[in-house]
Amino acid sequence: MKISFFSSQPYDITFFEKVNADFQHELIFHEYTLNEDTVGLVSNVTCICVFVNDKLTPSVLRTLYEKGIRLIALRCAGFNNVDMATANDLGITVVRVPAYSPESIAEHTIGLILSLNRHIHRAYNRVRESNFSLNGLLGFELHHSTVGIIGTGKIGTALAKILTGFGSKIIAFDPKPNDECLSLGVNYVDLKSLCQQSDIISLHCPLNTDTHHLINQTTLSHMKKGVMLINTSRGAVIDTLPVIEALKCGELGYLGLDVYEQEENLFFKDLSEQVISDDIFERLLTFPNVIITGHQAFFTDQALTNIAKTTLNNIQRFENNDDCLHCCHV
Repeated sequence: MKISFFSSQPYDITFFEKVNADFQHELIFHEYTLNEDTVGLVSNVTCICVFVNDKLTPSVLRTLYEKGIRLIALRCAGFNNVDMATANDLGITVVRVPAYSPESIAEHTIGLILSLNRHIHRAYNRVRESNFSLNGLLGFELHHSTVGIIGTGKIGTALAKILTGFGSKIIAFDPKPNDECLSLGVNYVDLKSLCQQSDIISLHCPLNTDTHHLINQTTLSHMKKGVMLINTSRGAVIDTLPVIEALKCGELGYLGLDVYEQEENLFFKDLSEQVISDDIFERLLTFPNVIITGHQAFFTDQALTNIAKTTLNNIQRFENNDDCLHCCHV
């Protein structure tokens, strides 16, 4: 099958071309993002492959349908950037990669937690300037600390397993408790109780109408003073402005982000020679107790290989009229 890729990075080309040796699809890579301004450039394909920052609005989907697109392959787990109601009405199949490497994201989460807790980012810069003072670098043990996990799918469960090794007390909030987490001793509580009890809160839920701005002024008001908040799920799970206010007054003690609500204008690009016009993002960077990474939690050799294999297999099954393994639904 002839496939057009959008938001392509050099690593996408490397891993997909390597894995495609077993599939023999025709791959066409485009660096630009797919949206209402660029959809007109789609031509002579029946399948497109997109990533998190591509915007498949109703008008984009209708244009794609008119151009003969019948399959959209997401090389990621989330599909909140696709208007699924319109895709269903048009009869466009949408597939995704539901679990490319939960461990990759869980391990990155731990990296953010440890870096913030032990101030590793600040200590690194101090030592490079021959400043060996320990003032302001005091941390706390994860052992016996209470960690609240919001969302206990595969990633949240992988995180729970790691934290069990640290000896943390783990509580969780999820409408559907996970049997594997229960077997680890995870205690499920309501959202308010999780906020009140946790020393660290880590977000691993999908983005939908129920989780949009789940972390807001109200939920922040329920949290312990000095709590650590980590988000490696989707940026819009957090309402950023009240988070900034909580940082300013010290109610929020640490913030670790791998995602950001307006990241499509920033992440996966080299903007080092430009002035960033996003004042909210720039304000976050001023806090010494904030670490932001550019949506890299998934970025491991194992995850990229799994993404390519699953994506190309999804496309192969569609081409062969086999049952859809990873179809997205409203």
